[in-house]
Amino acid sequence: MKKLTAEQYAEKYMDAPFAALNESEARDFPLPKRERVSHKYSYGRALVIAGSRGFAGAPVLAANAAERGGAGLTRLLVPEGIYTAAALRCDGAVVTPLPENEGGSIAPAALPELLSALGQASACVLGPGLGTGADSRELVKTVLSRADCPLVLDADALTVAAREPELLESCHVPLILTPHGGEFRRLGGDVSRGRLRGALDFTAKHQKLILILKGYGSLICRGGEAVVNPTGGPAMAKGGSGDVLCGILCALLAQGFEPWFAARAAVWLHGFAGDLAEEELGEYSLAPSDLIRFLPKAFQALCIDSKN
Repeated sequence: MKKLTAEQYAEKYMDAPFAALNESEARDFPLPKRERVSHKYSYGRALVIAGSRGFAGAPVLAANAAERGGAGLTRLLVPEGIYTAAALRCDGAVVTPLPENEGGSIAPAALPELLSALGQASACVLGPGLGTGADSRELVKTVLSRADCPLVLDADALTVAAREPELLESCHVPLILTPHGGEFRRLGGDVSRGRLRGALDFTAKHQKLILILKGYGSLICRGGEAVVNPTGGPAMAKGGSGDVLCGILCALLAQGFEPWFAARAAVWLHGFAGDLAEEELGEYSLAPSDLIRFLPKAFQALCIDSKN
C-alpha cells in the first residue's frame, strides 16, 4: 500500500478541518539540548502502573520506552507475581512489586504504596496489561481522582473508563487517551462518518482531554482541533506497539513538555522510529522492542542541535 501524505489522507477520509503534521514541521519541534549541570531529577519521574498475571510484556515495553524517551527516572509498579519477569527485562527502571489478588492483578492492599509513588511522579501511564476486574476498576478510579500529574490512559484503563465514562470528566489533571479503533468505539466514539469526524466529536464532548486515535494516519485531537500524523506503517501493526507509544509520551510529559506538544511529538517519534526500523528489518519482522531500539535515531532527527 502506498503511503499517503497527511493532506492526501485527510482528503480521502475526512471532511472536517485538520492540521497536517508534516515532516518539516515535526523536525522543528524544539527538543533542546540538555543542561550540562543537571541530574536525573532534572528530567522528571515517569511512573508506569501496569501488568497482571500473564501480561508482563506490556509494562516492560512502556517502561523501557520511557527510559529511551528521556525520563530522568522511570518507576514501574507491577503485581508481585510478574515482578521477576518484568525486572529482568527492564533496562533501567526501578521495578516495584505490589500485593496482588487471586486473579494476579494489583490488590487493594497496594494502594498506599501506589499512591505514594503517584504523589512523587511527574507523569503517569496507567493501563497496559492491568486487567479489568473489580480491583483494577477501583485502582483506575482512585488514580484518576488522586493524581496531581499528567495521566496517560491506555489499554485496560480505557476499558474501565468506557464502562464508567463519567470518570473522564472527574479527572482534574491533563489527561491523554491512546485508544485503537476498538477501544475508541467502546469509549463511545463513532467512526461511521469517518475517523476524524468521530475524533472531533468525541473531543468536543470531552473538552478537557487529548485523544490519540491510533492507526494508519494516527489522529491527535483536542476540542475542535485535529492533527494527522504521517509517520509509521504496517510493520508496526503488532501487539505492544501502543505500549511503546505510552512510554514515549509519559517520558515527554515527565520532562515538562506541554501535553499538546508532547502528544504530537510522541506520535511522530513513535512512527518515525517504526519507519527507521522498517527500513532495516522489513515489514514482517519488526517487533515492538525494535521501536525502542530505533528511538535514539528518531530523537536525533528532532533535536535542534542535530542541525548544527
